[in-house]
Amino acid sequence: MTEDQKKDAGIHELSYDFGCRITRLFQYLTEDSEYKEYVISKQIYRCGTSIGANVRESKHAQSDADFLSKMSIAYKEADETDFWLNLLHDNGYINDEQLDSLNKDMERILKILTSIVKTMNQKVHPGS
Repeated sequence: MTEDQKKDAGIHELSYDFGCRITRLFQYLTEDSEYKEYVISKQIYRCGTSIGANVRESKHAQSDADFLSKMSIAYKEADETDFWLNLLHDNGYINDEQLDSLNKDMERILKILTSIVKTMNQKVHPGS
């Protein structure tokens, strides 16, 4: 997905595209590089792809509360992914350019999920 496409994309498209990028990062870290790093790689693969999976599940939510729950989990997984990306960077597994590129997408996803969760929280729990 190009940068222009990302500007107009919704959370479903962005989280799917990000999951694809995380899958390629996992492959790079475990197979295609000198690192053969598996522990952190598995963690970032699990949470990075879980964002899109939870967003996708939210399409079939049974209630507003269920939708809020799925989106809240997606937010938590995105925040965890951000942690693992920074850990990979700070330990030399990915360079500044790779981190910046992934962080740009991560920030966009977190911003949208924050807005969704905040709005749905007000709808599901009015007055709180």
